[in-house]
Amino acid sequence: MQPTKEWLELYGRKRLLMVCGTDLNAYFTADEIAGKKLDRLSVGVVSLPSGEIIVCDPLVYLDDASPYFRAVPPGEYEVTLAVVAPDDGDCARYAAARVRFSDAEAVRYEEALAGDEDLHEVNEQGEGFGFCVDAGLGCICDVKARDAYLAFAKDWYDKADESDDLYTNYFADLLSENAKTNPLYQRDGGDWLNWQVPGTDYHIPIFASGFGDGFYPVWFGFGADGNICSLVVQFIDIEAAYGEEKEP
Repeated sequence: MQPTKEWLELYGRKRLLMVCGTDLNAYFTADEIAGKKLDRLSVGVVSLPSGEIIVCDPLVYLDDASPYFRAVPPGEYEVTLAVVAPDDGDCARYAAARVRFSDAEAVRYEEALAGDEDLHEVNEQGEGFGFCVDAGLGCICDVKARDAYLAFAKDWYDKADESDDLYTNYFADLLSENAKTNPLYQRDGGDWLNWQVPGTDYHIPIFASGFGDGFYPVWFGFGADGNICSLVVQFIDIEAAYGEEKEP
């Protein structure tokens, strides 16, 4: 669904209120933020045959998720996770996931929107939108890959027992096997999977969402030329989560 003329006009007036105040580039370049060691982890490619991107919880909301109104050049692109390395008894945490569409460096990040959000509610810097996670996982996919996923899921449930569910009886084993093959920054049950939709060439990267269930923003990175060069899913505001509280 394309945004209406009225929505686009309001977006033009509110756009600067939805610019990210966090240095997301540092998530993928810095060795440390707020005293926490950072690392990067490639989880393979995402297939974007149409260039229409969806970011959502793959087990709960994919069936009715809308793509962002800005499309990107179709293709296959590497997905990189920014990882807060494990310490103090805590496991590794995925702070963000990034897809780069070009070699350009992002000079600003703006919130990725579907084009149907109620922008009247955005009146101050930092107010915005995002996607909801209820299964502890997020994914990046194309609308065509989403449609293939839903067709696969329907066929799977048609053949499954009444008590079966797609996570417990399908994805859990795949995640666990991937953790055995690629143990770095994964728990035994698995924290990421580059899933190829059966019967297709479409890859949908699936990954744990920071601290788990919650509501998370997604940002398009714009290069100095004004074109979209990247997309970042932000699960953890590292400074806010780990930084020391400052005296007022």
